[in-house]
Amino acid sequence: MRLRSLLSALGLVLGALLAPGFGVLTATSDAQAATKITHATSTSMFSSRGITWSSSGGCSNRNVATCTSFDQLNLATAQGAQTLRGAIGCALNITGGTETGHASGTYSHWNGYKLDFAKSTCLTNYVKNTFTYIGLRGDGYPQWQAGSGNVYADEGNHWDVTFYNCGGC
Repeated sequence: MRLRSLLSALGLVLGALLAPGFGVLTATSDAQAATKITHATSTSMFSSRGITWSSSGGCSNRNVATCTSFDQLNLATAQGAQTLRGAIGCALNITGGTETGHASGTYSHWNGYKLDFAKSTCLTNYVKNTFTYIGLRGDGYPQWQAGSGNVYADEGNHWDVTFYNCGGC
C-alpha cells in the first residue's frame, strides 16, 4: 500500500515537472499547450523593457507577411525577449513575430516560439561570446544555444531565435 502511494506521489511530481510551461517541452502536444498572448499584451511587455519592434509593411496583421505581429505569441517567448534584453544591456529590436511567411513546424514563428531580432554588434557579440556554438542548421545558418536551451540562428541580416522557455525569467 505504501509503495502504491509513493509511486502515485512520484507520478504527480513528474507530471508537474513535465507540464507545459513548467519544465522541458516533451512533445508536440506540450508545444501546442503553451500560453498564448495578444499583440497588445506583447507590445506592452516589450515596451516595459525598452524593446522596440519594426515592420517593413508598417502593420501588425498576423495574416500579412510584411507585417510584424505578436498575436498568438507564447508568453514564454515574450518573457524570453525580456530576459535577453536585460542580459545584453543594449538596444533590442524585433523585426519578425508570428506573422505568416516564415517556415512552418512545431517550434515556428506562426506557433509563437520564434522572434527575429535586428542585427547589432552588441547582440551579436553577446550571443557569440556567451552561448555555445552548436553547428549549422539544416539550411546552413550557424546556431548558438543558450544554457536555457533557446537557440539563436544567425540568418545573415537578422537573428532568428527559438524560445523553448523564458530563458530564466
